[in-house]
Amino acid sequence: MKKTILYLLLLSTVLWACKKNELAPFEATDNIYLHYLDRNGLQDTTTISYSFAYNPSLGQDTVWVPIIVTGNKVSRNRQFVLSVVDSLTTAVKDLHYEPLKPSYTLPADSTRLKIPIIIKNNDPALAEKSVILGFRAVTGGDFSADLPLPLRTKKVIFSSRLEQPAWWIYWQAQLGNYGRIKHQLFLIATNNAELVDQSKPDAYLQIPRSLYHIDNFRVFLKDPAAWIAKNPNKGYVLIKKTDGSNEYEFYNEDAPGRRFVMRFFAQVNSYFFIDESGNQIVV
Repeated sequence: MKKTILYLLLLSTVLWACKKNELAPFEATDNIYLHYLDRNGLQDTTTISYSFAYNPSLGQDTVWVPIIVTGNKVSRNRQFVLSVVDSLTTAVKDLHYEPLKPSYTLPADSTRLKIPIIIKNNDPALAEKSVILGFRAVTGGDFSADLPLPLRTKKVIFSSRLEQPAWWIYWQAQLGNYGRIKHQLFLIATNNAELVDQSKPDAYLQIPRSLYHIDNFRVFLKDPAAWIAKNPNKGYVLIKKTDGSNEYEFYNEDAPGRRFVMRFFAQVNSYFFIDESGNQIVV
């Protein structure tokens, strides 16, 4: 009986102590981070690569930034801040990208959002070089920036530059030596076609289609004005320059900064597109 009473006294003491020393819930300011995932569903901290080369008619495009909150939903809108990181950035504001907003709004009762960042294709120099835009989630509004930098930072490297595709060498007898402007015009004329890699076992099945694209490219080079007339929805124009040079410029109205020059050669009484080395583009 005495042991029973002793146990009850000890139990009541423990319960009283637990109640008196009850811990308050942990409270901290929520954070946000950039929720990029790789193919395995793990956090992806690699650089995003983008080229306007395969969509030269685009004057700009959107990079969507996935945001996620390290905290619970709340029943009100919350503000957070993304900032360009100058030390990571070579892109020029307004020329290569639209300025970021001072802050962004996370709607009530949500913990995820995608933010648009606009990159631009109006700098002719992008045909020869890439630029980098680095951005980061920083302290501001309703959120802190306590998470590691790799989780809060992303870089986008972009250009309108092309590189020689693997299939080009198999068609060099018809296309001639590789050139970026030639390749770009080929993509425009053929709607981003790729020719067959003739090293593949079933390549012969795709040869007629490849020859069809090459023929269309030749027609385009000979008379781009006729191609424009047949494809008015693509937005390309051919305008004579006003500098007295008797040259024409071919470009898309949505990307007027990216222009291709046609020059007259009296010896053959014809116009030719000019490549990056100043030579005629002939196929």
